[in-house]
Amino acid sequence: MDIVLTSLAFIVAAICAGTMGFAIQRGATCTVAAVGEVVNEGRFRRLAALLEAALWVGGGLLVAQALHVLPKMPSGYAVSAWTIVGGVLLGFGAFVNRACVFGAIANFGSGSWAYIFTPVGFYVGCISVGAVFSPPVAQKLAYGSPVLQAPAWLAVLFLAFVLVRIGRPLLAGARAGTLRETVSAHAWAPHTATTVIGVTFLFMLLLVGSWAYTDVLVELARGMAGSLVARSLLLVALLLGASLGGWTAGRFRNTPISAAQVLRCFIGGVLMGWGSLLIPGGNDGLILVGMPLAWPYAWLAFTSMCVTIAVALLVRRASAAPAVEHTAS
Repeated sequence: MDIVLTSLAFIVAAICAGTMGFAIQRGATCTVAAVGEVVNEGRFRRLAALLEAALWVGGGLLVAQALHVLPKMPSGYAVSAWTIVGGVLLGFGAFVNRACVFGAIANFGSGSWAYIFTPVGFYVGCISVGAVFSPPVAQKLAYGSPVLQAPAWLAVLFLAFVLVRIGRPLLAGARAGTLRETVSAHAWAPHTATTVIGVTFLFMLLLVGSWAYTDVLVELARGMAGSLVARSLLLVALLLGASLGGWTAGRFRNTPISAAQVLRCFIGGVLMGWGSLLIPGGNDGLILVGMPLAWPYAWLAFTSMCVTIAVALLVRRASAAPAVEHTAS
């Protein structure tokens, strides 16, 4: 990705990154929270919202291709046992961290400063994965994304979905006189947040190429210098947007950092870094790049991640049950 720092494209991309961070914080977007909602409440609202973000990106790519403005897309990777191992590590790391890489941004934006050690741990995981696992080099697929080989009429169908998905809530809010309150609500509905995340990420993808903040940490670990300064600045914009979201929502709390929190975030970050290198891809890249392009490895890794989080939550609940019963007696 070759970005000119003074270019209009980069400025727009930075605004999109900040808006994306704002939406992540306002919607408390997190895979751990989404799976927790399924396990504890039997509801799939947050998980469906995450999948809808992938739909927005995938549909947007179809439209971009129809308009001949689609940049070169990342290659997919072959499915292997390491794909599942990586997904399991990614899920267990998110469980230990109590937040995925999205959730870490949301928590940081709320003033939970210990979560800055999640990307630090992620970076350490990236530079140490070879010494711990010695995985083979991930094999890139020789063929292109099936999404980009889809017929052009699907782009028209997606545009119809956009009109319905965005137009109906806006019209309903305008008629009820609550549109302003809906837009400025302190806590956004999951679908609202992930829609903004998907759309802003799509614009960044078209303007400056494939970008996920975990990719920046991976490239830092590998010593790759291509547009690294620009991509790091986009990461800063993401964090600033999340902080603005927490501050304007009145949810910003200067939370003191404890050694236990730092250790938990760091270890969770290391585990997620290992998993991301083995897959390869963090859950932000899986949801916003691999899954929209319909790469099987991305769907398998994300499923493995969600199943691992669910199992960990169930085990924790089961192990805590006797203690609760004893206390009650």
